[in-house]
Amino acid sequence: MEVIPRVAEVDVRLVNVTKKFGDAIAVDAITLDVSDGEFFTLLGPSGCGKTTTLRMIGGFEQPTSGLIELKGVDVTFLPAYERDVNTVFQSYALFPHLTIYENVAFGLRRSGIKGDEIKRRVGEAMELVQLVGFEKRIPAQLSGGQAQRVALARALVNEPAVLLLDEPLGALDLKLRKQMGIELKRIQREVGITFIYVTHDQEEAMTMSDRIAVMNKGRYEQLAGPETLYERPSTRFVAGFVGASNLLEGKIGSDGEDWTVALPSGAVVRAPKSLGDIGSSGAIGVRPEKLTLLEPGQQSKGNTLEGTVVDTSYLGVITQYVVEGKGGLRLLVSEQNVGRTTRSDTWRPGEQVTLTWKPEHGFVVGDAASA
Repeated sequence: MEVIPRVAEVDVRLVNVTKKFGDAIAVDAITLDVSDGEFFTLLGPSGCGKTTTLRMIGGFEQPTSGLIELKGVDVTFLPAYERDVNTVFQSYALFPHLTIYENVAFGLRRSGIKGDEIKRRVGEAMELVQLVGFEKRIPAQLSGGQAQRVALARALVNEPAVLLLDEPLGALDLKLRKQMGIELKRIQREVGITFIYVTHDQEEAMTMSDRIAVMNKGRYEQLAGPETLYERPSTRFVAGFVGASNLLEGKIGSDGEDWTVALPSGAVVRAPKSLGDIGSSGAIGVRPEKLTLLEPGQQSKGNTLEGTVVDTSYLGVITQYVVEGKGGLRLLVSEQNVGRTTRSDTWRPGEQVTLTWKPEHGFVVGDAASA
């Protein structure tokens, strides 16, 4: 278990938090700190434990063991209504018979707030989510994106210390998800409240988050900022889940300041030791866009492999290739379509190519599994 040092102004702290459902371990001894004002994301596939972790923070599930603190206060076994948190769900959960104004005001009225204070705070919340003028409508008269904004306003109007968001954009179409992702980040920056966000969508996580915990099998495998996760993934799982990666495996060696991997084809690829510890059964990785395709046999500094193009896909911004090397090795390559006016400039299936990349543009994954 990695020991995470306590950071200043911690809003949420989990210490060895475990959740079991019968014999099944949903969350396995997680320890982490979430800082005040941070946009923190739990990212991972279905069944990895991210939503269960969020529900334990919110008080909807009790941990089997471990400690949960909010603002330095032990809330491990406090019910949800006694915690200074609010939750936004994928389903919106708006009251269909109430106007938008009354939906947003609902929590304030339950808290005993009255009169002009309700009017002021509802007005501020509606302005924040850019829905001024929608107050008299009912939920059935809203689009999915508008309904999600109302749900967000209703959660924020009570000014919680922490806002929990459980895949809130999952029901929206792709274009609207991207727009709402940008809006969520803007809103979080404006209000300064700590957001803890759950998603399986790595692009969402990368767009919005200050830090991301990539979860797998009840634990997180890496916790870092978006750039570090993408450029320097520390495990095979993270390398494959956050973007696409080519992992090159073979006999591991060392040559001065570089790690070396001798591939089954006989080719040797390198990566600087400064990128991390490859261990005894790790691999050297490279992202598809870091690779360059050249004419066969063309000399280039850095790592070089020979191969044959077996598939070409035009994706608008990029053209994506699958290149097969000796021994059945397959690599994914992405090239920007800068300056191309026709597809005649692309490589065609069956053509021989040389793949090359700078060793420092790769990464290494070691032996370790979960953190």
